[in-house]
Amino acid sequence: MKGRIHSCETMGSVDGPGIRYVIFFQGCNMKCLYCHNRDTWNKNDGNLKDLDQLVQDIESLQGFYSRDSGGVTVSGGEPLLQSEFISGLFDKIHLLGLTTAVDTSGHVALTPEVKLVLSKTDYILLDVKSLDPVKHREITGVNQVYVNQFFSYVKNLNTKIWLRYVLVPGYTDSDQDLIKLIDFINEYNNIERVDILPYHVYGKEKWTNLGIKYPLEGLSPPKKENIEHFRNSIKDSCRVIVK
Repeated sequence: MKGRIHSCETMGSVDGPGIRYVIFFQGCNMKCLYCHNRDTWNKNDGNLKDLDQLVQDIESLQGFYSRDSGGVTVSGGEPLLQSEFISGLFDKIHLLGLTTAVDTSGHVALTPEVKLVLSKTDYILLDVKSLDPVKHREITGVNQVYVNQFFSYVKNLNTKIWLRYVLVPGYTDSDQDLIKLIDFINEYNNIERVDILPYHVYGKEKWTNLGIKYPLEGLSPPKKENIEHFRNSIKDSCRVIVK
């Protein structure tokens, strides 16, 4: 079996617990204004990689991942667009005694293949773009139908969720956005951690290299005090780890 993959990172430290082998899958069905992996959008780009060869590479580095609940994270792009491949991968990763994580926006149909992957997932890194339907469409170019269905489904799983929220000035950083986020977190019993990630421009170069104008040209990262306001408010209102 082969998967279409953009790239791999062998020593990931921010995409789940421990040290992780991070696989960035090719193809995405969102068009986020601030995407830092713009070169993953086209589902026909990237490289075809054989499942067994990928597992052999992971196994050769297994010693680095076996501590502190380390393992393999699939990211993208949107990895769940290649659920059949990931399902087979996760079976083999668990045989190595490593943990599995899916970094996803949730903008996928809840097919049997997607549900099967989620049943084999130890950590869901849930990338919440916006909880406001108008802002969500403005940021991502798509509506919230699939996302809301996905959110409802994973709420009832035993899988641990690490929620990720990018603080984008003028889009996701208002007090109303904060209230919606706190209410959302408190609806779940399986959200273990919340990462408030400040918007940055590090991915702009990829847009430029592709000959595409960066949509948020001139937008500055959020102020430190607003980042801390979000983090401290969530700490005070939710029983989760906040980073």
